[in-house]
Order: sequence, then structure tokens, then C-alpha cells
Amino acid sequence: MFNERDSVRPLLDEMLPVLRGLGRRIEVIVVDDGSTDGTREVLAECAADEPEVTVVRLRRNFGKAAALTAGFREATGDAIVTIDGDLQDDPAEIPALLDQLEAGADLVSGWKRERRDSWSKRAASKVFNGVTARVGGLDLHDLNCGLKAYRSEVVRSLALAGDQYRYIPVLAANEGFKVTEIPVNHRPRVHGSSKYGLERYMRGFLDLLTIWFLGRFRGRPMHLFGGLGLLSLTTGVLICAYLTVLWILGESIGGRPLLLLGVLLIVVGIQLLTIGLVSEMLQRYHLRPESEQAESRVERVLR
Repeated sequence: MFNERDSVRPLLDEMLPVLRGLGRRIEVIVVDDGSTDGTREVLAECAADEPEVTVVRLRRNFGKAAALTAGFREATGDAIVTIDGDLQDDPAEIPALLDQLEAGADLVSGWKRERRDSWSKRAASKVFNGVTARVGGLDLHDLNCGLKAYRSEVVRSLALAGDQYRYIPVLAANEGFKVTEIPVNHRPRVHGSSKYGLERYMRGFLDLLTIWFLGRFRGRPMHLFGGLGLLSLTTGVLICAYLTVLWILGESIGGRPLLLLGVLLIVVGIQLLTIGLVSEMLQRYHLRPESEQAESRVERVLR
């Protein structure tokens, strides 16, 4: 939650009966992402009144990725459900999400099929989800829905930075987890105001490029940089070879723009190859920390 004072108690009043009706051990972790409107004080009262409620306070507003990471670190359950604090997500959908985990999914994302937002947000979200589904290779209708259910091993595999929380399903799929979605009820905002504007989609596109690169070339960066470098270098060498033949035949090539292009392509190609080699060295250096995530990628060991 970030500045959602009026939503705290209504959300908990809805959520706790749903969770208690599951017949499982439950915990409710509310992350206060540096609220300044009195949310902190209301959450402190709720934590004192409800034994299942834990409040994690961040020192300032760090953003949703940091808030999710803090909540994941605090969570102790085998199944973890995330829900936004603005009352637009319906807690009554939580049992259906958990049923999908029981059916074999590793991550279940909510699909706000009937979205209760302004037309501009709906249009931008449709474009965002369409582009992400195509680039990320994951055919979901709504990747950025805050209402999701995870197996605990999924959240342990996540390393969220910047605004990459929007691509959690893509990150999980890249790690080999089974990702699915179900339609969920979405409600209009009653209290507070949205913390996001259209500018987040521009930042999101840059994050999408990062996710695409990490998903396809994290373990082999030389395949990307080396391929582009060889293409550039080869093209530059061919251009310069052609100009060399003309020079030998007596033509002047000093004032030709093609000479500059050829030299530039050779320099850029060498730089890209160098970047690929450095990336491979860094990737090899970090293989040991990478191996610590190997446990989350193993589905089963048969002996």
C-alpha cells in the first residue's frame, strides 16, 4: 500500500473472512511503501488487532518492485497471493487462484476481463499486454494484474528491479514454471487515486527489452553481440575491400561517404565483439550465484 488510508480496513474486513474460510494456516503481509497520509497509523492498529496481520514498513516510497520483494521475503507459506491495496482487486477470487495452484500451475495471474478503469488506461493496457505477449512469448491477456497466486519456489527465483514486476509471468515462464491465468472480478476505484500514469508504459517498454534480452541471451550474450558485431565487421570489410580495388585502379576514394561508412562499420563491429567477450566473462564470473537458483528450476529428481 502507498497512501491508501481509507482502503486499509475495508480490504482487511473483506480479505480475512475469505482466508479464514480456507481452512489453512494464513498470514496477511501488508507492505507500507512509505505512505504519508496516515496509512501507517491505521496499519499499526490493524496489526495490533488481528493476529494474522503483519505490517512491513519501508523507509520511503521505493516502488512496487521493492515492496513485492520485501513481502516475498517475509512470507513463510507454500502458496503466496499478491493483491493490490486499492480495493479494485476482489479478495473473493483468492480461492479460485489457489485451486489453480492445486491443479498444477506454478503461477496463476488474474485476468481483468471487464476492467473498471478509464478508457485511456484500458487502451494503453491492451497495447501493453499485446506487445508484451508477442515479445515475451507468453500468451496471457493481462500480465500486469496485481492479483496473482504463486508457489513459494517461484517467488524465490525472482530478482525484481526497476519496474520489472509487470513482467513477473514472463520471468517465471523463462525459468520453466507453468504459468496460467483465470478471469477475475475487477472493481472501480473508490478511495484514493492511481499512482501510475501513461509514462509508466514507456519505462515498461525499456524493461521489456531487458526481459527479452535476459530471457534469450542471459546465458549466451556473445550470440547477440557477437552476431551483430560479425555482421557489422564483415559489411565494413567488404566495403573497404571494394574501395581498395577502386583505389588500386586509380580512382580517388578519399572524399567518398562510403569510405566513412566502411570504417565506421568495422569499428562498431569490433566494439560489439568486445562487448560480447566482456559479457561472457561477467556471465562466467556470476555462474556461482546463478547456481544458487538452480534448486528452483528442478521440478523433480528421480532416484
